[in-house]
Amino acid sequence: MVQDGSLRHLVVGVEEPVPVLGGGMRPYVNFDNAASTPALRPVLEKVNEFLKWYSNVHRGTGFKSKLSSWAFDRSREKIAEFVKGNEPERVVIFAKNTTEAINHLAHRFPFRKGDVVLTTVMEHHSNELPWRRVAEVVHIGVLADGRVDEDDFRRKLNDYRGRVKMVAITGASNVTGYINPIHRWGAWVHEAGAKFFVDAAQLAPHRPVDMRTPSDPGHIDYLAFSAHKMYAPYGLGVLVGERGTFESGDPDMVGGGTVDIVNLENAYWTDLPDKEEAGTPDIVGAVALAAAITFFEEIGWDAIIRHETELTAYALERLGRIPGVTLYGDTDPARAGERLGVVSFNIGNLSHALTASILSSEWAIGTRNGCFCAHPYVKAIMHVDEVFARKMEEEILQRDRSHLPGTVRASFGIYNTRQEVDQLCEAVRAIAAGSYRPGYKLDKERGEYYRDDVEERYASYFPL
Repeated sequence: MVQDGSLRHLVVGVEEPVPVLGGGMRPYVNFDNAASTPALRPVLEKVNEFLKWYSNVHRGTGFKSKLSSWAFDRSREKIAEFVKGNEPERVVIFAKNTTEAINHLAHRFPFRKGDVVLTTVMEHHSNELPWRRVAEVVHIGVLADGRVDEDDFRRKLNDYRGRVKMVAITGASNVTGYINPIHRWGAWVHEAGAKFFVDAAQLAPHRPVDMRTPSDPGHIDYLAFSAHKMYAPYGLGVLVGERGTFESGDPDMVGGGTVDIVNLENAYWTDLPDKEEAGTPDIVGAVALAAAITFFEEIGWDAIIRHETELTAYALERLGRIPGVTLYGDTDPARAGERLGVVSFNIGNLSHALTASILSSEWAIGTRNGCFCAHPYVKAIMHVDEVFARKMEEEILQRDRSHLPGTVRASFGIYNTRQEVDQLCEAVRAIAAGSYRPGYKLDKERGEYYRDDVEERYASYFPL
């Protein structure tokens, strides 16, 4: 069972002291897990154990190359099993992150002129921009509270029936933490004759993912996620999808490892998955993700979900009592189990950028602020009107991000504690009361706040 703080000793760098204003040091509180999680010690140890055997994979005749090839292939199998994607009809293709995986799918899927991709206003840019390059993108709207508008979803599936070839939707929001009912939606998508892609970058580290068998009406045709959000930040992304999509046609990238034979006139592509993974792959990253998956299996999903739900409920309840704090998404602590531990908020009229800077500079609390690569969604949940939105866009094009709308985001992991939430709430309460040091200055081009009296000597902490 995961008890509050029981896993902290298994996380690299937890409570590492960092400098704060005034010259002191405070243990770092990491509430930026939705962007990237720190490494688990068992993952680091497995990587270190593997490195003495590390060699390039496939076609090498030496013992280390053969061992590395075995570990690489076994890692791929384990990753497929993790998302219940280990069907003969499916293939696991490695990329460097979820973004690259989605781009890969967008370029390899056989779209034709006039085809439509349905996606939602909720999406991360990585699950919206790649589709624009290959098809007409139609957006499903969101409700006032940030949930996907299911009526609009059904309506647009019907309106574009016959033209919709792909529906691309996030499994969980990186802004509000909403968990989408992907299998129910998958059944709608397949009934409409389209394929279903799920961006599981936020979902996979916090909830079990089941692609289901292709015969299940609610199955997932294509899925992508990243190791760097699963306590294995070693540079691996994963795309799991229908083998037939990638067997035909030319690979997205070409070079070493993608061919069986090359002459001066032709190249003959090799079998999957090698065909889609040009060059030397991220062998260490694959081993690291497999090690993280083993850790998840040992801890168990029930314990992980229970801990993160309790932490989220506690944060919502405490932050919700602070005067001047606005919470976004579902703010009811009683429903914390139906969402992820991603809590977005603002303090009165204070800039989100200033709030985040104060939290870091004076409290050693790491959050993230802004629009989190989901500009349309953040504007929607903040009810930003079109007039202001256009004015802001004009300012940004003039390199002025002073008025960029956004929120502060605190996101929790399996190792965070109630005590850390208490520290966050203490800091937010102080900031809301105006209790913070004067002297913060705005860098208009970056939209970030800084101080002249701070000299951050990074090289003294990590000489490179």
